[in-house]
Amino acid sequence: MAEHVLLIGGGGREHAIARALEGSEARRASSSRTESDDGEVDLYACAGNRNPGIARLATEFETLETTNPKAVREYAEAVGATLAVVGPEAPLEAGVVDELEDAGIYAFGPKAEEARIETDKAFQRRFMAEHDVPGCPDFETFDDVDAACDYIDEYDGDLAIKPAGLTGGKGVKVIGDQVTAEEGKAYVSESDYDRIVLEERLVGEEFTVQAFVADGEVRTAPAVQDHKRAYEGDEGPNTGGMGSYSDAAFELPFMTESDYEEAVSIMEATVEALEGYRGVLYGQFMLTAEGPKVIEFNARFGDPEAMNTLPVLETEFLEVLTAARDGEKLPELEFASQATVCKYAVPEGYPTDPKAGAKVQADEESVARVARATENSSGEQSDPRESAGDALLYYASVDERDDGIYTTTSRAVAVVGVADSITAAEEIAEDALEVAGEEGLHVRHDIGKPDLVQQRIDHVEELRGER
Repeated sequence: MAEHVLLIGGGGREHAIARALEGSEARRASSSRTESDDGEVDLYACAGNRNPGIARLATEFETLETTNPKAVREYAEAVGATLAVVGPEAPLEAGVVDELEDAGIYAFGPKAEEARIETDKAFQRRFMAEHDVPGCPDFETFDDVDAACDYIDEYDGDLAIKPAGLTGGKGVKVIGDQVTAEEGKAYVSESDYDRIVLEERLVGEEFTVQAFVADGEVRTAPAVQDHKRAYEGDEGPNTGGMGSYSDAAFELPFMTESDYEEAVSIMEATVEALEGYRGVLYGQFMLTAEGPKVIEFNARFGDPEAMNTLPVLETEFLEVLTAARDGEKLPELEFASQATVCKYAVPEGYPTDPKAGAKVQADEESVARVARATENSSGEQSDPRESAGDALLYYASVDERDDGIYTTTSRAVAVVGVADSITAAEEIAEDALEVAGEEGLHVRHDIGKPDLVQQRIDHVEELRGER
């Protein structure tokens, strides 16, 4: 009997999830299984925006408000959902998982209370401190603007200013990096956030580890480095993420195996303390001179990090979901030993003054031909089992019209290069961007380039006194 999987969300991350579920079915179709065998996938999707990539993979796509738990429940029941996967954080905060569970539908994602590890940064820090979770920086929380400003004046050092609630990755301001102390106080005073977290500024290199979690078990994926700043050289305002890269190993080039293992141990301690957490746990870390420190936790896949992780996941994603639902031991995850580079194309002016209406020139098929063209032109391939790599395109926030696909005011499309090295993957991603067209779009071309990766390596070596 086919699993009816409901995917909730319509961004690039969710397109990657849909592709991973499609990949599970494609592998089965090429095996000796018959149509009557268990494990087939009927994919249904719902989101506030219609993602054309997801719509092409899904049996049905319903446009609805995903922060309305009852609307999601009604749709899940209408399509006979046997499983659900929640992509974005807002439905988690709204209690969609709780509502689906009340209907007897298993959702791979945390309930609203457990999702507070992301949705309430003040709770997150207090939780870490109360449960002695390693890697927690010094912090204080405030619901009084004057008290927060006084703390900024009195603190000996730089601070990160974090609104306690969700801000789409754009709310954090760092004194000594993005703003001065006076600008930080003005930000606190002029904002309409109810609560503010002030914590010591962590200096180092950021990285992310994502884990599949169920019944206390934790299965981690390779580390990824996201690039939040809008412009090359890590300049400009924060965004939801301009792109990211992973290496062929589980750690990144500026990390050691022990750095990765220490981050994983922090995540395991967090899961143990959460008691009953299920879904994806995303740990964002700063690799400091003292080792990994926690910047934040998210209660779902990252966007763009899901687009680095899922294309190289060789374990069937559906197998992870069904094991979690059925209370079985989670499968040990296998990942291809390949690097990935993801680059987002966003509307000009993003994120402060985005200009909508630019036409996206390419589709998934034309981008996929990029890697094949690279392979055919190299003249170096002798083993047909080897590949020059893959080029993938994921839709995020776009407007599909009769004459094509156009940008909105948010991130539009992402291209991902997959290859044996970061350098090769980056070159594939750049070739894919040429096909996708960049008129009216902005891209951070430096993501994954050798010079920027080397800067990360040099920075960590300097922090550790190795240079």
